[in-house]
Amino acid sequence: MAATLSDQERGEALAALSDWEWDPAREAIRKRFTFRDFNEAFGFMTRVALEAERANHHPEWSNVWNRVDIALTTHDAGGLTAKDIALAKRIEALAA
Repeated sequence: MAATLSDQERGEALAALSDWEWDPAREAIRKRFTFRDFNEAFGFMTRVALEAERANHHPEWSNVWNRVDIALTTHDAGGLTAKDIALAKRIEALAA
C-alpha cells in the first residue's frame, strides 16, 4: 500500500500543480476544468480515463456540460499519496 504524504510533501506537491486545491474533509486534491462545450469536456474525460486505467488509479469525478470536477485520493491508503500527484500531473498534461 502507498504511504500518505506528509503536510510538507503535500504542500510541495500542490505548489508544483496548477490550481489544485487541498480538500481536508475528503483527504483529496481537487480541481475544476472548464471547456468550450460538452464534447470537449467528454473528450478530456476519455483521455483521463485511459491514463487512469493504465495507472490503475482512478479519479472521483463529475461532469456537467462543459465542466469536469476531479478529486484524487488513494482510498486504500486513507489519503493523498504520490499516486495521486502523479495522476494529477498526467491530467494537467492532457488538459494543456
